[in-house]
Amino acid sequence: MAAAMAIPVLNSVTDPIREGLARGWRVYGGSLAVAPEKITCDVAIIGSGAGAGITAELLTKAGLSVVLIEEGPLKSSSDFNQLEAQAYPTLYQESAARKTQDKAINILQGRCVGGSTTVNWTSSFRTPEPTLDYWQREFGLTDFTTAALAPYFLQAEQRLGISPWLTPPNENNDLLRRGAARLGIPAAAIARNVKGCWNLGSCGLGCPTNAKQSMLVTTIPAALDAGATLLVQTRAERLTLVNGHVAALHALPVALNGAVPAQAKPIQVVAKHYVLAAGAINSPAVLLRSRAPDPHGVLGRRTFLHPVVMSAALMPQKVEGWQGAPQTLYTDHFLETQPIDGAIGYKLEAPPLHPVIFSSTVSGFGEPQANLLKQFAHTHVLLALLRDGFHAQAVGGRVGLRADGSPVLDYPLSDFVMDGARRALLSMAEIQFAAGAREVLPVHEMAQPYASWAQAKAAIAALEMKPLLTKVVSAHVMGGCGMAASAKRGVTRPDGQHWQIANLSVHDGSLFPTSIGANPQLSIYGVVNCLAQALAERLGGRSVKL
Repeated sequence: MAAAMAIPVLNSVTDPIREGLARGWRVYGGSLAVAPEKITCDVAIIGSGAGAGITAELLTKAGLSVVLIEEGPLKSSSDFNQLEAQAYPTLYQESAARKTQDKAINILQGRCVGGSTTVNWTSSFRTPEPTLDYWQREFGLTDFTTAALAPYFLQAEQRLGISPWLTPPNENNDLLRRGAARLGIPAAAIARNVKGCWNLGSCGLGCPTNAKQSMLVTTIPAALDAGATLLVQTRAERLTLVNGHVAALHALPVALNGAVPAQAKPIQVVAKHYVLAAGAINSPAVLLRSRAPDPHGVLGRRTFLHPVVMSAALMPQKVEGWQGAPQTLYTDHFLETQPIDGAIGYKLEAPPLHPVIFSSTVSGFGEPQANLLKQFAHTHVLLALLRDGFHAQAVGGRVGLRADGSPVLDYPLSDFVMDGARRALLSMAEIQFAAGAREVLPVHEMAQPYASWAQAKAAIAALEMKPLLTKVVSAHVMGGCGMAASAKRGVTRPDGQHWQIANLSVHDGSLFPTSIGANPQLSIYGVVNCLAQALAERLGGRSVKL
């Protein structure tokens, strides 16, 4: 009885969002108060994710009046119950089913207050030095050095509780370590942005204990406590542009599913400065709907995904990949042994396993898939993040608009990218067999479970690596409003300001001129921290830090 009583109860967790609302936060939209038809402020921030949250806290510290506009709902720990059927429709873009134009890639992106920081798996990496070196060399971003960004990364890490995860990995992650070690491949721990983590494993469904230090529980509450205004379930439709300036932002209230109610009244936000931080795909889309100047045809182009391929394995022991911190170990062996501008390299990680996302991702249907699900507790999965953007044949995709103005990403899976996908499937299968797998199933429509490394090696080498046959997913979207020292190469200047629009900055992952080559959360925090501090001093006349 004593041991049972020591187990924490989820409903004992305090809810900082409900407490803030009770204190009088200015939050409008959804089931809360109706927003005014016109709002004026110093700075309007479109979005509430990684870049928006950092920017909002810093600008309010500088004494500026800030309004955040978020398309998704305001949810909190009281709503996060570890149920996939509720989390995906309410917290993700397109119910966690956003796809590229040809439907060949499924994209997971947050659509709620906190953006993807509310639903990601907490993995935190500083921008790799080879990536920064490439940006300096190819895009003239000479100030983006490891040494120059280090203080901004450190501030973000301290503010958001980013530190090494010292708890032993769950079996799903430890299988990566054991298999890699038997092949002489190093693996290392992933830093996480958590405080007092309960090790539940449901990070992707919203943290029910507020341990994840997302924008939802850190920078957004800080900005609201300092007087910022938050509009939720409010879609930024377009900017009115006059003589190289933004004159107003036009927004619409939306229902929980994103539909515009019949009686919805438009909202106009008039600000001195505007910050676009709606995430890659949505940030370029706002500019496209606004018919923003694009004299060099770079808007929405060079959008990158870290295309992900996966390998499932059946283990003799229980894995139970839904339990414990979701993603705590990785290996960069297949990045570090590959020139950054050579054949595409990849990072290996072990994702969490939940039944809905698993069954909607693995190949097959009917009885074969039912048999897979019967062995779910014994299933292990590895994923490979392909580092796109560093080679002439890995130029990423292009954001466009559908007829209704909604965004869509066209991302061709070239032979160059698919060669990397094949090599990644081979690497993952070998590691899984080295870790003791009874069978390995590459996630590919034409693949079968293979009982030995030799059998898998021959079969993977013969697979037709084509879109829709090879299952490709992504949770990392970058680029589309890339920075560059020349307007011919980028949408934004090195300081984040739009090249042709004087009072508009971009502060999110769409700034990156290539993919990161690592989970991009901390890269956004660090880079935007640097840019937002400079913007706060320019607009507010104060030097501020996180």
